[in-house]
Amino acid sequence: MIGDTETKECQLKDPMDLFHSGHVVKICAPMVRYSKLAFRTLVRKYSCDLCYTPMIVAADFVRSAKARDSEFTTNKVGDHPLIVQFAAKEAQVLCDAAHIVCPFADGIDLNCGCPQRWAMAEGYGACLINKPELVRDMVRHVRNQIDNPRFSVSIKIRIHEDLKRTVDLCQKAEATGVSWITVHGRSVEERHQPVHYEAIKIIKQSMSIPIVANGDIKTLKDAENVHHLTGADGIMVARGLLANPAMFAGYEETPLKCIQDWVDIALEHGTPFTCFHHHLMYMMERITSKQEKKVFNVLSSTSAVLDYLNDHYGV
Repeated sequence: MIGDTETKECQLKDPMDLFHSGHVVKICAPMVRYSKLAFRTLVRKYSCDLCYTPMIVAADFVRSAKARDSEFTTNKVGDHPLIVQFAAKEAQVLCDAAHIVCPFADGIDLNCGCPQRWAMAEGYGACLINKPELVRDMVRHVRNQIDNPRFSVSIKIRIHEDLKRTVDLCQKAEATGVSWITVHGRSVEERHQPVHYEAIKIIKQSMSIPIVANGDIKTLKDAENVHHLTGADGIMVARGLLANPAMFAGYEETPLKCIQDWVDIALEHGTPFTCFHHHLMYMMERITSKQEKKVFNVLSSTSAVLDYLNDHYGV
């Protein structure tokens, strides 16, 4: 994590300015293992406006310096605006976590959408959509205890089968001062079913704060279509950006320049090999043959990957 001595120099921004810019806000989703500093640096080069960290369990983060160092890395200048996403179920724990990141980030997001069994069993993630009072309490606590009015507090949710319950949850959160709400247009049970964009539209029409649409957006064209379908103020993308980090800049597939940029950024940040390699596997998915994948995907060292890229792509 960034050192305390550098706090004053952090180039903090007000994320809400993006929503008032008149443009649809392009957002990189919180992705386990993937939306770390190096990848955020890459997508920001290609027209991504706002980035989230991977989800961090607030209780561990508050309790352990080791967790803070491994889970949260940023830098003073380029990594803004930045939202830190937390999994939490107690208002004070979320506040304590928000206090720790406040000097280095531009806002926090409460995860109310993760459908993984472990998260739900622990009382985190998507089970919170059934506890609107608790969500309201957590947002209110952070709002009351963080005295920086530019620090955003947002939530990311999934939808209920009965949409009235989702609208009720969103309105309660809005009344407590939530900055914006990201809606993944599927219920907790749904994994690969079509996204309910109509539901996002209804939520958007019921609210006066910004709404961000999330789910199955693979290209810039998809992002524009979803904006028109839902009226959402922002578009959040996960897998689409993994496959093509230059997506928001209008590229149909990952350009070689973007692959070169990733290599440079990852080496500069000392990205662990597995993460470095995985990102390249995603990025090259559409531009490599089955045969090439067989060879590339089993490479086991940075030097082998660099040699391969040089030999095959001149990167």
